[in-house]
Amino acid sequence: MSSTELPSAPAANVLPKVATVRVAEGERLRSVGLPGITLTVRSRPPAREGLPPALYVHGLGGSSQNWSALMELLEGEVDCEAVDLPGFGDSPPPDDGNYSITAHARAVIRYLDASDRGPVHLFGNSLGGAVTTRVAAVRPDLVRTLTLVSPALPELRVQRSAVPTALLSVPGVTSLFTRVTKQWSAEQRVRGVMHLCYGDPDRVTPEGFSNAVQEMERRLQLPYFWDAMTRSARGLVNAYTLGGQHALWRQAERVLAPTLLIYGGRDQLVGYRMRSRALRAFRDSRLLSLPDAGHVAMMEYPEVVARAFGELLAETGESQDAGDALRRTAGEPGAARRRAGGAGAAASGDGTVTENAGS
Repeated sequence: MSSTELPSAPAANVLPKVATVRVAEGERLRSVGLPGITLTVRSRPPAREGLPPALYVHGLGGSSQNWSALMELLEGEVDCEAVDLPGFGDSPPPDDGNYSITAHARAVIRYLDASDRGPVHLFGNSLGGAVTTRVAAVRPDLVRTLTLVSPALPELRVQRSAVPTALLSVPGVTSLFTRVTKQWSAEQRVRGVMHLCYGDPDRVTPEGFSNAVQEMERRLQLPYFWDAMTRSARGLVNAYTLGGQHALWRQAERVLAPTLLIYGGRDQLVGYRMRSRALRAFRDSRLLSLPDAGHVAMMEYPEVVARAFGELLAETGESQDAGDALRRTAGEPGAARRRAGGAGAAASGDGTVTENAGS
């Protein structure tokens, strides 16, 4: 049995009471019980009836809150829901303690099957990008389009700045880290995370920083916080070593859904150079490069990401309204533009670059 499958976290019914999770204006939270897991789902009421469904999946150490800004911008295009993966956000640990990529993907699939919302426009960031790639590969019937923000797909040459995160997967490292950082305040921890994840941490508003500190304080009270982090990091590293049909790059090649790839030039966790390999691997793909963005472009540049997704909808014929929105923003500074047909690239006023994979 893999170490990622050893149950050690306390059962959900004996977890301590901690501060409530922040819910932004217009959002709703609900708890969904599924076999072996309980998921918290964040949603925004759609602007009107009949919009296609979308599901957002966060990265390692993140939560559904990571998608709030983008969800608000897209509420007129899609029916938005974001899930807290087991052990993250407001979702309790899985019953079996399994935090592998396959287990996280299984949780997403179980939710989509149970809610009968598929096929959805599926979004994933970092760890969530690896999870949603696997979902799209094994259950193409559940996915309309796939949008990946700095997806955590295997790299042969890992950036130095990503090594500490990978080291969480090594037995004993988490215990050592928690002892060394025991005296760190929530503010210090949040500043460290933001310097690692943002291309420009100064883009975070005082309100956003305060909200992040409150969430960090809440998470540190959870007895399974470091266990979920460690086992999910280990699950990601394990996934990088898999070969054959379970290899993540092999599964990327199997994805049938139109795919939007978003990479940040200042990303310290996922190599910017990986954008070219991803563009080749996903058969129906287009690329949005953001040279000034870090690891969480949907939080740093939500308007640019929203426009790029609107283009994807218009290009794939998913939404006439998206086409109208694209035409309205076509002349705006920073509007993402893409050449039709074949491989190509175009630069916009704010330094973004978009490309298409050759057909």
